[in-house]
Amino acid sequence: MRLILIVVGALWGAWSGLALPRAAYRLSVEPEEPWKDGCPDGHPITGRFDGWLGRARCTTDIADTSDPTDVTCGFYGPRTLLVAAVTALVCAVLAAATGPRPELAVWLLAAPVAVLLALVDLRVHRLPDVLTLPLAAATLTLLGIAAVLPAGAGSWPTALFGALALGAGYEVLYLINPAGMGFGDVKLALGLGAALGWYGWAVLVTGAFAGILYGAVYGLGMVALRRAGRKTAIPLGPFMLGGAFTGVVLGAFAVT
Repeated sequence: MRLILIVVGALWGAWSGLALPRAAYRLSVEPEEPWKDGCPDGHPITGRFDGWLGRARCTTDIADTSDPTDVTCGFYGPRTLLVAAVTALVCAVLAAATGPRPELAVWLLAAPVAVLLALVDLRVHRLPDVLTLPLAAATLTLLGIAAVLPAGAGSWPTALFGALALGAGYEVLYLINPAGMGFGDVKLALGLGAALGWYGWAVLVTGAFAGILYGAVYGLGMVALRRAGRKTAIPLGPFMLGGAFTGVVLGAFAVT
C-alpha cells in the first residue's frame, strides 16, 4: 500500500510541478508592481486558467510580430523539468513518511504551493499574500477534516495553537529586526505552524529550529564564498519551508 502511495505522490508532484513555472514567473514582482502579464519580450501570456498555469514558454508566433529582430521568445522562468522533479520528490517523501493516513492528502495539496512560494522568494525575496494566507487557512481547515476521519494521527487543536505560536514567534523576530525578514515570513509561519503542530509541540520546535538552522548555514556559506556580506538579505521562505518539511517528515515517521 505504501509503495502505491509513493508512486501516486510522485506522479501528483510531477504533474502539479509542471504547472508551477508560469505562476512563479508571473508572481515574481516587487510588492508595488502588478503581476506580470507578458513574457520578457512583452508578448501577452495566455493559456490555461488565464495563463497562470503551465510551462513558462512564450508561444507567440514570431513571424506575426512587428519587430523582425524579435527572435528571443521561448522558455523563461524556472526550469520546468527541475521544478517538476523537486515537487515529485517532495510529494513522494511525504507519502513514504505519512502512509495511508488522511493528513497525507493535506500534505500533497500543500506541497506544490510550498514549492511555488520557495521559487518566488528565491527570485524576488517576496512571499505573496495570495499564497501564504490561503495556505494557512486551507491547511487548518483540511487538518480539521482529517482530525475527524479514521486513522488520523495528529491533533487539530495543537495545529491551531502551533499556527498561532509560530506566527507570533516570527512576528516578534520581525519587530526586533524588520530589516532581517519580511512580514510575508510571519504570514508563512502561520501555515507552517499548523502543519508542524499537527504532530505535536516537539515537532513544531524541531521544524522551526531546522528552518532557522538551514537559513543560517546558507547565509554563512554565502559569506564564506564571498558571494554575500554579513548584512546581505537572504530569502528566508525556502529555509522555513525546508525546516517544516523536515519536521513533518520526522513527525509522520514517528507515529507510523
